[in-house]
Amino acid sequence: MYGWMMGGAGAWWIVWLLVPLLIIVVVVVMVVTLTRRAPSGGAGTVPPSNSSARVILDERYARGEIDHEEYIRRRDELGRSGG
Repeated sequence: MYGWMMGGAGAWWIVWLLVPLLIIVVVVVMVVTLTRRAPSGGAGTVPPSNSSARVILDERYARGEIDHEEYIRRRDELGRSGG
């Protein structure tokens, strides 16, 4: 028994334990990475068809991208242009 644990074949149980464990970890990491990946907002994206210029302007104002004066000015311009 002592020779089996300290002999040449004694360390193989570690390999047989770690290899399947490593495979499982790699698969889990891949699944989590692929499912949590956010869609890219690249140049090829198309805005939703129901978004008008006024809706986009309202969203930008709500996010704080433009101030109140800029919002009023652009809203008035959209009203004059019929958009």
